[in-house]
Amino acid sequence: MRLQTKLMLLICTLLSIVIIGLSWTFQAMWMSTMKTQAGEEALRLAKVIANMDQVKQAFQKDNPTAVILPLVEQIRLQTEAEFIVVGDENGIRIAHPVPDRIGKPMVGGDNDAVFRGEAIVSEAVGSLGASLRGKAPIFDDNNRIIGVVSVGFLKKDIREAVLPYQLAISGLAALAILLGVGGAVIITKNVKKSIHGLEPVEIGRLYQEKKTLLESIREGIIAINEKGYITTMNPAAFELMGLQPQDMTGISITSLFPQTTLIDVIESRSSQYDVEFTIGDRRLVASRVPIFNSRNQVIGAVSSFRNKSDMFMLTEQLSQLRNYADGLRSQTHEFSNKLHLIAGLIQLESYSEALDLIAKESNMHQNFMHFMMKEIPDPIVAGLLIGKFNRAHEVNVELQVDAASSFQNVPEHVDRNKLVTIIGNLIDNALEAVHQMEHERLIRIFLSDTGNELMIEVEDSGVGIPAEYGNNIFNLGFTTKVGEHRGFGLSLVKQAVEQLGGMIHYHAREEGSGAVFVVIIPKKSSVGESEGEHDDSSTYR
Repeated sequence: MRLQTKLMLLICTLLSIVIIGLSWTFQAMWMSTMKTQAGEEALRLAKVIANMDQVKQAFQKDNPTAVILPLVEQIRLQTEAEFIVVGDENGIRIAHPVPDRIGKPMVGGDNDAVFRGEAIVSEAVGSLGASLRGKAPIFDDNNRIIGVVSVGFLKKDIREAVLPYQLAISGLAALAILLGVGGAVIITKNVKKSIHGLEPVEIGRLYQEKKTLLESIREGIIAINEKGYITTMNPAAFELMGLQPQDMTGISITSLFPQTTLIDVIESRSSQYDVEFTIGDRRLVASRVPIFNSRNQVIGAVSSFRNKSDMFMLTEQLSQLRNYADGLRSQTHEFSNKLHLIAGLIQLESYSEALDLIAKESNMHQNFMHFMMKEIPDPIVAGLLIGKFNRAHEVNVELQVDAASSFQNVPEHVDRNKLVTIIGNLIDNALEAVHQMEHERLIRIFLSDTGNELMIEVEDSGVGIPAEYGNNIFNLGFTTKVGEHRGFGLSLVKQAVEQLGGMIHYHAREEGSGAVFVVIIPKKSSVGESEGEHDDSSTYR
């Protein structure tokens, strides 16, 4: 059964039960009130008649009926009572609206209390039918009971008097039920519209899908309502903002993040894309979008944000792959030039010179490739070094891989992408450093897998690192270079080294200007190791 049908049946059933119950209760109360009023009226009349001197004196005469009957009949007609009966001390009728019943015993069996001197209201079945009676004793001058007065209203007459009111109440109840049914239809339609026609099972499934989706994405997500209170915050948002996961629902976004512009998005009704901001030492990039309902009213806003260094790392990885491809193209172009030179020498019949050139290039290439294949068998690391070697050759920089280098025993768990980030960024920084030099332009690379650690050493003959910069060079955004999108390389290197559980150290070059960066990475996995203590002023771990 659909939710709309269930709601309509539930509302109509509850409404009908309440209205019918109230109607019945009101009718019962009305009937009770009418009976109470009739009983009080009958008792009042009975007391009045019992205290009349004419009635008391008539009991002293031989024929009290002749005096009492005309008197009580006149009163009965004026008060619209159904009957007024007067009996003697033995309960024999002296006056009755039906003359044939005079002289006969009173019926109903409710005279005992009256003969004890009490005035009562009772319900009994008399000779005229079921009635509501008011009864009072008649006392003589000596305070002796000499008779009884009974004034009654038939129950059917009371019911007939109440019937129009009961019909009116029933009609109003029926009208209220009809209006309630109409209201239930409207409410259920609005509920269905509010939940976009979805059934509870579908809503539950969508909630679980939304929860799983928010937990699975790596971007931070924060949603607020139109008043600025948080309605949704996924685990990635807690991590990026450096908070412990907890229920943030109902907390003001400004108390959590005072400099937020999500409130501005709601007020301006306009989106913001790729806006940079800082939380702690993290540089984040956010997009903020207002949330509209079906009436084009702003009911909140949502912000998605991510770590800029992660974005830059991805871009850097793509750049490394692009550099690798560029290196291969450069190598192809260089060999193409050499082939053209050899072809020219052959056409000039300079065979000895051609053979010498072929032998020289072949030996150099074979020696280099043989060294790379033997000592650095990993294709990703080797390909990166070949690309950087060719790139350095293009910009007139001498890049040397130490002949004692060996990178054969690199564990499988060591992320190659992070190695590419570390080696590639250190070589790129070295290329930029030596590019400013007029004379010596040298970069030396040493890779070692000896013992329980991997070591990467990059030495350059560049301008070096001023002592006052200290470890600020590893801070995100710190740079001494001119231009945009600077200050990420060494920060990414430090981040990658920490993720591998290693350390990075730098010091000045012993001979001439320049700097030496040394990275130590343990071969054993150190998952969960985070930023540790500084070993010295120029070491990060």
